[in-house]
Parts: sequence; C-alpha cells; structure tokens
Amino acid sequence: MKLWFAIFLGLVQGATEFLPVSSSGHLSIFQNVFGMENMEQSHLFFDVLLHLGTLVSVCIVYRKDIAGLIKAFFSLFRRGESGAVKHRSSIRFLFLIIVATLPLVVVVFVKEYVEKLYYNVTFIGLALIVTGLLLFISDRVIKGKKNEKNATMLNAMFVGIAQAIAIVPGLSRSGTTITAGLFQGFDREFAVRFSFIMSIPAILGANILSLVEALKAGIDTSLLPVYLAGVAAATVSGLVAIKIVKLISQKDRFGSFAYYCWTVGLLVIILSIII
Repeated sequence: MKLWFAIFLGLVQGATEFLPVSSSGHLSIFQNVFGMENMEQSHLFFDVLLHLGTLVSVCIVYRKDIAGLIKAFFSLFRRGESGAVKHRSSIRFLFLIIVATLPLVVVVFVKEYVEKLYYNVTFIGLALIVTGLLLFISDRVIKGKKNEKNATMLNAMFVGIAQAIAIVPGLSRSGTTITAGLFQGFDREFAVRFSFIMSIPAILGANILSLVEALKAGIDTSLLPVYLAGVAAATVSGLVAIKIVKLISQKDRFGSFAYYCWTVGLLVIILSIII
C-alpha cells in the first residue's frame, strides 16, 4: 500500500464516518464501481485502525462528556448518595447511552445478510436516496428541548433502533440517528452529541471482533508507518467533520447533504444499469 493511498483512505474514512453521507455506502461505491481494493480483505488491520482513528476524533471533541460518563459509572459503586447526586445528570446520560446500545445485539444475528448488500450497487444507491430524504426531513422537524436531563429511556431506545438499522450500507449512521433524535424531541445540539457519543461502544464492539480476525490473518509490520499515517489522516478529517456537523445542525442546513446523497444515489443507480 502506498503512503498517499493510505492518507487518502484515512481522509475519506474520517469525513464520511461523521458527515451524514454514509461511509459504508461510499466504500461500496469505490470498490464495486471504481474497482478499488477491498480493504477488509487485503488490509483488515488497517481498516480496524482507521475506525479507531475516527473513534479518537469523537473522544477528543467530547472529552468532557466522556470524562463525566466515566466518573458517573464509578460513582454508582460508591457508598452513600453523595456521589450519585453529584453526577445525577451524567448517570442519566450513561443509562441513555446503554439503552441506545442494546439494539445493536440484533446486528450480530443479521451481520452475514447485511454484508451481502455491500455488493449490491443498486441497493446502495436507493439507500443513499433514503439517507437524503431523512436529512431533508430533519431540517423541518420542530425544534425540541430534550437533553440528558429529561430525555426518556424510550427516546434512547428509538434512537438506538435507528442506529441498528443504519448498519445497512448506504444509510448514514450519523444522519439516521440525529434525525431519529430530532423526531424524539431532542435539542439539536444534544441530538448530535448523543449520536456521536453513542457511536463509541458501537465502533469499539465492531472493531474488537474485526481485530481478532485481523490478528489471526497476520499483520504486515513493515506497513505500520503507512497505516499510522492513514490513521492520523482519519483522526484529523474526523475532527473537521464533527465540527461541520455540529455547525450545520445548529443552522438547520442538513439539506445540502440531502442533495448530495440524492445526486450520488441516482448516479450510482444509473451506472449500475449501464455497466
């Protein structure tokens, strides 16, 4: 693998992981339409590292929230009520994240079927069009006021189900979960924050399984410097992407990404018919 290619993949991974345009959909398009090398087959360890790079981006941007969740977790094991009272808001947030993560258990049983969809370019195009529709609608949802202090566990479960559905290639995880949060009456800032923080256990869980497979397949240590350059690119582009999503969410501008998804989706469907 060339250094420039690793950096390119890192930039694409970091951007599409958080911008509401579907990283899995773009990866499928690159591989099936433009003949790009399948990273999961030839460089599985690098693929795992790229996802961990994007995870670092989330941890950097939301480090205060994550620190609060960690303190809240340990406060549950302290004697007395002082710790729990002090971290009450973070404890609620922690349980919301846990509840939202539960639907991902179902993914384990359908993973094999979902993976087959990566090779169906027409399906990917249709899924991108659906993603565009969700983004278009999200700009028109009445602004809510719910956050970690008053959102219900049922609200969190609904967003978690949306995250589980978004494993379908072509559906944007961030776009789907943010829109789901808005439909549940989440404040726009909280909808974005909840979406990105709840991605942490999802990314970790998926990559632990992939890491085991990568270690079994073997790692070419001579490529580690190249891999790390790609990871750095993924982290930087991920940071920029998160900042952009936070900004456009505040200004109700997801519609611009909707037009992008519609355009790419239609082009992919047309190409799948012609080729």
